Amino acid sequence: MSENKYNPQETENKYYKIWEERGYFEVDGNKDIQEKDKNFAIMMPPPNVTGRLHIGHALTFTLQDIITRYKRMDGFKTLWQPGTDHAGIATQNVVEKQLLAEGTTKEAIGREAFLERAWKWKEESAGIMTTQLRKMGVSPAWERERFTMDEGLQKSVKEAFVHLYNKGLIVRGNYMVNWCTHDGALSDIEVEYEDHDGKFYHIKYPFADGSGFVEVATTRPETYFGDTAVMVHPEDERYKNLIGKKVKLPLMDREVAIIADEHVDMEFGTGVVKVTPAHDQNDYEVGKRHDLEFITVFDEKGILNEYAGEFQGLERLESRDVIVKRLEEEGFMIKIEDHKHQVGHCYRCKNVVEPYISKQWFVRSEVADKSIEKTNNGEAKFFPPHWINSYNSWMGDLRDWCISRQLWWGHQIPVFYCDECDHEFASQEDQPTACPKCASKNITQDPDVLDTWFSSALWPFSTLGWGNGDAEMDKLFQSDDLKEFYPNTLLITGFDILFFWVARMMMMGESFMGELPFNHIYLHALVRDEHGQKMSKSKGNVIDPLDMVNEFSADILRFTLAISAAQGRDIRMSTQKLEINRNFTNKLYNAAKFLQMNVDTFPDLGGFCLNTPLGKYMASRLNVATKEVRSAMDEYKFNDAATVLYRFIWNEFCDWGIELSKADKTSIVELGAIFKEAMKLLHPFMPFITEHLYHQLSGTTLEESDSIMIKKYPFKIKQRKEEETFNIIMDAIVSIRRAKVLVDMANQKIEKAFVKVDGLSEEDKTMMLPFIAKLAKVESVAFTDSKIENGVSDISDKCETFIPTDSIDLTPIINKLTKQSEKLDKEIAKLSGMLNNERFVANAPEDVLAKNREALAEAEDKKTKVVEQLNALNN
Repeated sequence: MSENKYNPQETENKYYKIWEERGYFEVDGNKDIQEKDKNFAIMMPPPNVTGRLHIGHALTFTLQDIITRYKRMDGFKTLWQPGTDHAGIATQNVVEKQLLAEGTTKEAIGREAFLERAWKWKEESAGIMTTQLRKMGVSPAWERERFTMDEGLQKSVKEAFVHLYNKGLIVRGNYMVNWCTHDGALSDIEVEYEDHDGKFYHIKYPFADGSGFVEVATTRPETYFGDTAVMVHPEDERYKNLIGKKVKLPLMDREVAIIADEHVDMEFGTGVVKVTPAHDQNDYEVGKRHDLEFITVFDEKGILNEYAGEFQGLERLESRDVIVKRLEEEGFMIKIEDHKHQVGHCYRCKNVVEPYISKQWFVRSEVADKSIEKTNNGEAKFFPPHWINSYNSWMGDLRDWCISRQLWWGHQIPVFYCDECDHEFASQEDQPTACPKCASKNITQDPDVLDTWFSSALWPFSTLGWGNGDAEMDKLFQSDDLKEFYPNTLLITGFDILFFWVARMMMMGESFMGELPFNHIYLHALVRDEHGQKMSKSKGNVIDPLDMVNEFSADILRFTLAISAAQGRDIRMSTQKLEINRNFTNKLYNAAKFLQMNVDTFPDLGGFCLNTPLGKYMASRLNVATKEVRSAMDEYKFNDAATVLYRFIWNEFCDWGIELSKADKTSIVELGAIFKEAMKLLHPFMPFITEHLYHQLSGTTLEESDSIMIKKYPFKIKQRKEEETFNIIMDAIVSIRRAKVLVDMANQKIEKAFVKVDGLSEEDKTMMLPFIAKLAKVESVAFTDSKIENGVSDISDKCETFIPTDSIDLTPIINKLTKQSEKLDKEIAKLSGMLNNERFVANAPEDVLAKNREALAEAEDKKTKVVEQLNALNN
């Protein structure tokens, strides 16, 4: 074996290049081991073209790669579909900032030039994330990589939009939407709510007849110019006589009526609330019920308009203090209280979001009806299963989905307006030449673009060729892809995009394909720091996966993520965990090194005849591990599978198998074959080191032979009778070691030991003795049917062992134990005295009492053990 130490970074870069160049990641990369009618498809959640790999991505893509490599080795025709997302708002923000840094704006250069800049930026940045993913060792079908705005997917998006539009399921109208004054319309789930320490402003609204005022409390004084009513509860005895009366808006001449509506909470505030139908979601509904006027008081950029009187031209948030000051000066402000409430922010730019009436495009909520029904009929299964409750909770309150965005970067809405006859129509053509109604050539396309999630909602089938036309046929997709890979077998993604993405893919997949897009949906939890804190730059606790790859290796990071990924539980990530798994890779390397100190190369296990008892036993343990790993993988219990691998390779193979082989060198060839099979079992988790060690033990190189990644995944075979025999061997070794401790000879070789166990054949006994003698460090071991007098004994699960003491001077051992016993007696007496002293117990702090109780229990336990040892020696 070469003495060159394994260099992860160098090896990982070299191997990955070979794997990709040979096409192993592609659908036919494992053609020689594919089995009929076994297909597996999984979609990569397309990362933003402007994105960089973070620890959440690392978890998603590691788990996806593990299951893909497992299926590929298990004979499945496998498609892991990669790609990137155009990320409308995020990408446009980046390019706009670049323009501002150059002293210009998108408006100044125009839409066409701006889009040229955006495409250029996409080309520059799109490769960053995919390059980083390669560092993680992931194996998607890179030759089929898609982009949500490539030619084929643009056609697919148009086909989907036009179909829904023509069925009346995409509509346009004035709706109240979530409005970011920077990024435009947002859907409900693009708004993030945070607790905010705000104020409650109590304002006088004087009666129009001068007879007094009502006290109105609000958190948003800057919107009162849009009030078109004041509202009380119809059952509120305090205000029943005021219903129908008019009040004047402070600082304004406009009058509004006092109305009654059950929406008012009589217990909250003063029980009198302002109604601003154009700037509050609840007031919007009240306005529709009472046929109130809808007055918008600021424009799309948040600048107050003419309705705000003297405050016209101020920005909505900046105007608040100015308005409050004027209300105080004019005597309209009664009091200002502190008030904690939730404020919505744009998920992209963190700007405060406004409820705002705007003409937008919407997908009608009924598009989701059948997908909800089919999901609840069990046609898609969630892992962990509780996520269906969250899905139903959201879908039960589903509103129409606002899909128009006031951006330039994205899929421009394929709706056209005729300037002559006002006809509106949707078209899949890039630029229709004439109005289908009046034949006029004066037609204009809607300037808005589609929500990014609209195109990514089509991802499970658009990437397989649906609606693509002939664009990229036979290169980016094949004609039979939809038949072979839809529905996708599995989706793995973070729970945080269940509604952004997963629910919408289910809605669109069912609508266009008649089936839900996934059989199984695995939602993983968050990766947190070692203290359970969410990672953030401000806390300084962010773990960069690429730094971890460089410091440890891709294998170590992947295995650490996998062994920590218990379904439904957040992962606590720490360098300590990575170091533990670095020790595991060292163990693998050293195991291979030991094997090759004895034998140069080893055969594959398949078809190889095992002859030695130890070889048969370790093969049986491998089979148990294989069965458990397969069972865990089939249920997506990645942590259980990784734990089984760790236990088998470290505890069983290295700690026992290799040690036992020192008593039977003839077994080493067989152990090497078993270890190579274990490398196949481990390969999906640690692809690089397993490839390296597999070839090293085979006497081959990846450069000159096939990869381990297209070898058949191990399959379990029956357990063997050697299991019970070796359980007794190991039990006897541990038992003799314990007995040696009693005579203070733990690490020394002793002359004689006896093992008492029932039911063994002479053949079994003959086979077992060398292993017990070698590992227990005994000159001579014999089996006995009766108790050995004048000796110390140890009783374990499967046997009883004896060490004769005739030739051992026990006096110094007994003296040492007697002194220990006396010392413990004093300690127990002292601690008991303190804890039985009522004054001490009454005055001592609780932590001191707890420590003393713990120390007493420990001392009593030690005393029991010392007495047992003394009895054993004296008897």
